[in-house]
Amino acid sequence: MTRPTSPVPPPSRRRPRDLARPSLAMAVAIAAATAILGPTPASAAADPVLTRAAIDPSLVSGRGAEVPFLEQEAEHATTDGEVIGPDRTAYTLPAEASGRSAVSLDPGEYVEFTLPAAANGITVRYSIPDAPDGGGITAPLEVSVDGGAPQTMTLTSEYSWLYNQYPFTNDPNSGLLHPDWWITECGCVPGEGYEVETPFRPMHFYDEQRMLLGATYPAGSVVRLTAPDGTDAAWTVIDLLDSELVAPPAEQPAGSVSVVKFGADPDGVRDSAPAFRTAIRWARHHDVDVFIPGGAFRVSEHLIVDDVTIRGAGNWHSVVFGEEVALRKPSADGSTHTGVGFYGRDAASGGSSNVHLADFAIRGDVRERIDTDQVNGVGGAMSDSTIERLHIEHTKVGLWFDGPMDGVTVRDNVIVDQIADGLNFHTGVTHSVAEGNFVRNTGDDGLAMWSEGTPNAGNVFSRNTVQTPTLANGIAVYGGADTTVSGNLVADPIREGSALHAGSRFGAEPFTGDLRFTDNTAVRAGTYELNWNIGLGAIWLYALDRSIDQADVRITGDHYLDSTYNAIMLVSDWPVKDQVSISNVHFADVRIDGTGSSVVSARVAGSASFENVDARNVGAVGINNCGTFHFTPAGSEFSIVDLGGNDSSGVNTTGPWMAPWELPNTITCDDRPPVVAPPAPSPW
Repeated sequence: MTRPTSPVPPPSRRRPRDLARPSLAMAVAIAAATAILGPTPASAAADPVLTRAAIDPSLVSGRGAEVPFLEQEAEHATTDGEVIGPDRTAYTLPAEASGRSAVSLDPGEYVEFTLPAAANGITVRYSIPDAPDGGGITAPLEVSVDGGAPQTMTLTSEYSWLYNQYPFTNDPNSGLLHPDWWITECGCVPGEGYEVETPFRPMHFYDEQRMLLGATYPAGSVVRLTAPDGTDAAWTVIDLLDSELVAPPAEQPAGSVSVVKFGADPDGVRDSAPAFRTAIRWARHHDVDVFIPGGAFRVSEHLIVDDVTIRGAGNWHSVVFGEEVALRKPSADGSTHTGVGFYGRDAASGGSSNVHLADFAIRGDVRERIDTDQVNGVGGAMSDSTIERLHIEHTKVGLWFDGPMDGVTVRDNVIVDQIADGLNFHTGVTHSVAEGNFVRNTGDDGLAMWSEGTPNAGNVFSRNTVQTPTLANGIAVYGGADTTVSGNLVADPIREGSALHAGSRFGAEPFTGDLRFTDNTAVRAGTYELNWNIGLGAIWLYALDRSIDQADVRITGDHYLDSTYNAIMLVSDWPVKDQVSISNVHFADVRIDGTGSSVVSARVAGSASFENVDARNVGAVGINNCGTFHFTPAGSEFSIVDLGGNDSSGVNTTGPWMAPWELPNTITCDDRPPVVAPPAPSPW
């Protein structure tokens, strides 16, 4: 699902060190440091500041995934580097950082974290420059604990740094991919020969690495991350550190068969794909499970799974990895590459069922977005199946299911650093659940349900955490019946999307039955839509292909915290504004703490009701009602129904967010109201 993009920000005063000649891409990345706060004096390590999605955990209690690690943001740690941000401007390093701020280290500088609990493993989210001509570089990061001998973590930007228009490129020097597309930079369709400043629209800056420390260190130990002198990286940006007490490798379950028995190489030198295929066939024939012991196993192709259980020794220990491989000719589905992945049979061939994957990691090698390629971590059709406790990185999509299929549960997985979506239930997926998953740094929707051609039905996204999707939405639903999105935590969407979304678009079937958004929290959402040149809502409903009027849509118990623009938006596109509408939408028991502009922005015909919606620290008029922009004496084409209890507290720019004079359909339209940055959210 594609989105338009925005201009490159002006350069800041931060200058890269002249370690070799920095590329222009490097300079653009340094330009992200638009709000330098200056170096923190070197001192004793600070007490740990724990956050969830870069916010006080008490403000998001009971929402999102329960994870085994503890998060600390680099901007709260001790450093002799420089804090960059906060900044929410697309195409900048701070905007893609968790919490919209990070720490930039020059060679020789450090940032250090105090462990809040015993840990033997860490995850570092970071960014380093691209190569001058793209393709990435590698660079060392020294990791030491309590002043001990450092270990070296090898950082890479080979899976970061995309540029230009959809479907993007790895070439920072490329001209426009689509000169016949309208672009924001000139407000025009530039045509052939139009030159843009390169690198054009850099994005997807961050990656992350995990490291076992070799020992368990108690709470209070100090982990120091140092960009060493002599590194090839002119700068190293550290976003956060997750610390974890990793369990030892699990023993092989009784009665199972190990892939090593069939010749799989745990050292990752030989191709283990034939051994995996043989183990899967043997296990199916003898009705036993397949076990992946600790090790790194090279598999550069799809493993077809059906009626089989495959379990590892834990996703820190059992790793299945592979290179992306170019095919001699495109496959029947249009793929031009293949790579590591566990796939159910194609739905047209009956699909797979009774597949259970658990407790291992999938590490792909996808560096560019080719939407016809099936290079996902998990794919195909899998009915009556479970996917649990996997760690999936560097694939195109973590899990992409193509139905029709029924009854898959995706639970407690970590899905990071994807070129496109984190998970997508696509085309006729029914009675399926994604719960307890942690998703960070996707290149498209974090979690999506897409009813293209055949409706999805009866699906649930529950208690997931989605952070920093660099494009599109945290959680998106495109059509379908009887859908529930509940108890999720979504933070820091970047552009052309927001935290929560329901859209009649991309050829999706209509919304029917019930559509429920319940007890979700969105943090620092309500982003800027760069093609429309307006701000979105933390939750936004978009009627494009058809009206949203057949389903009973209820948004209940959600919290929208620190929205950059609006908290709630209902919208259509200008060419279809007189053909579609949004109605039968009900908001109840919602809390809104901080909007840069309005509580509700209505840019479509229709209506919505509000009951017990409390809002404070609102930056503009509470209801920005434009309707369909005809501005007739009868008022807006969108009506607000006040069911009572819609209160305001704190300081709002224009008084109560829902004032009698605004009801039911007073035209209050300010197409692009000024943004007033709200104070940080606080307990209600």
